[in-house]
Amino acid sequence: MMQLRLYSLCRKLNLEFAVCPLLHSGLPNCSAPSSLSYLLPASVYKGEDLNYPVLFLSDFGQERKRNNKWKRHILRIIILGIISWATAFQLLRKFLPKRSFEFCNRLVSTVHATLAVTLASLSVEDWTCPVCPPASKPSPSQMQTLAVSLSYLIYDLICCQFDKRVTIDNTIHHLVSIVGIGAGLAYGKCGSELIAALCITELSSPFLHLRELLKELGHGGTDLSLVADILFAAVFSFARMGFGPCLTWVTLTANNPLVIKAMAVGLQLVSAYWFYKIARMMNYKLAKRVASKNLVCTQ
Repeated sequence: MMQLRLYSLCRKLNLEFAVCPLLHSGLPNCSAPSSLSYLLPASVYKGEDLNYPVLFLSDFGQERKRNNKWKRHILRIIILGIISWATAFQLLRKFLPKRSFEFCNRLVSTVHATLAVTLASLSVEDWTCPVCPPASKPSPSQMQTLAVSLSYLIYDLICCQFDKRVTIDNTIHHLVSIVGIGAGLAYGKCGSELIAALCITELSSPFLHLRELLKELGHGGTDLSLVADILFAAVFSFARMGFGPCLTWVTLTANNPLVIKAMAVGLQLVSAYWFYKIARMMNYKLAKRVASKNLVCTQ
């Protein structure tokens, strides 16, 4: 019974192990310190050579301590991140008193989008297959990247509640993203998929914020604003409606927890809804621009 419990716990911690069978006459002939009395039960053992590293009970305890240390480290990053994003917003409000609440928040969001895409790109382990292996344990760099973005999403969700314009779809998007990333960090799975999702969702964010920033700076309705609109629509459609469904399918077919699969579907549904709104917006703006040019030509 104790052996089964140890085996189950190792499986939950995603530990790779192979164990030598216990012999009444002593330890088998493997590279094991003689001071250790016994090993975990073996399922893979061929002669004198082991296919995987041997996990001793003392090593098991050390592995558990390392996991707990990493969890505390990730929690510190999240807490420090929330404080840092909030501090940056307050500093912008102080140095830009004539700008609106939304203007300063969008500046913070632009910084996060740039940082998130950069860190996510650097944490990809294999660019020939960015989502391989599916349902894998996040690497240390991936966990730190996800923690930074999780801290921003928590900050932004709280910050947006104080804005004059609170939209239901944006709130749902934040909640789905927070639960999805939080579940990935808690379960220690879906690392590659979450990093790919972070790249896909944040790739169009700088162009989204640029559109709104130009409006407040007095450039709304200009050619520059139209270029920003077109760039945002193109990047959003390419990323979220091109790669998004593929990533959702990979997440659903992999051995991921149910909550992560549900959040993947939810995020894709929100993206599809936004794509519909963006398509209508661009159709209206382009038709309006063509009509205004025709009017000028006739005059």
